[in-house]
Amino acid sequence: MAKNFTDILKQSSEPLWSDAVNHRFVTELGNGSLPDAVMGAYLVQDHRFLDSFLMLLGAAIATADTFTARIRFSQFAGMISGEENTYFLRAFDALGIPPEQRETVPDTPPTDGFKKLMQEAAGTRSYAAALAVLNVAEWLYLEWAKTIPRPLSENFVHAEWVTLHDNPDFSSFVAFLRAELDRIGPAEEAISRDFFQRAVELEVAFFDAAFSI
Repeated sequence: MAKNFTDILKQSSEPLWSDAVNHRFVTELGNGSLPDAVMGAYLVQDHRFLDSFLMLLGAAIATADTFTARIRFSQFAGMISGEENTYFLRAFDALGIPPEQRETVPDTPPTDGFKKLMQEAAGTRSYAAALAVLNVAEWLYLEWAKTIPRPLSENFVHAEWVTLHDNPDFSSFVAFLRAELDRIGPAEEAISRDFFQRAVELEVAFFDAAFSI
């Protein structure tokens, strides 16, 4: 049976894809041993992506070739701007990270790299480029979230970070992203592979960086 284009991209990114899904960060998040300092450092950096990520979603809305796709991206942008952003603010309060600290901590190299990659993908005006980065950012997170043992931690900072990335709506959105890249990616294979691979490399580096801040 022929593999989908997204399966081929994922396979070509190994072993880095599996390194991210099975990262120490994910393991410790799942078993409850992840220190607050590491979780806090990780979330501060992850929150830095939101502006560039919304720019990337805007590029996907602008370059998508169907009204249905534009609606899906717009709905997801609303979730990111609302529910997910609210989670970050609640988590920062729970972890005792004040606004001034969040604003003064510099970007790590992977954070800076990911922001630039999202902006670059948006700037190409290529639907395939936007989809390639979005597929990594969301599909890879769905995969690691599914590895987390249940029941989840009673600590909402940990538990809600998992459920934000493993719920029926999110799974449906990832399936949509994959179907879109499966549909249009093969015609723009080079750009799809390039952005997909670079995004996977940055995901691993981003997890690594949480332990070095």
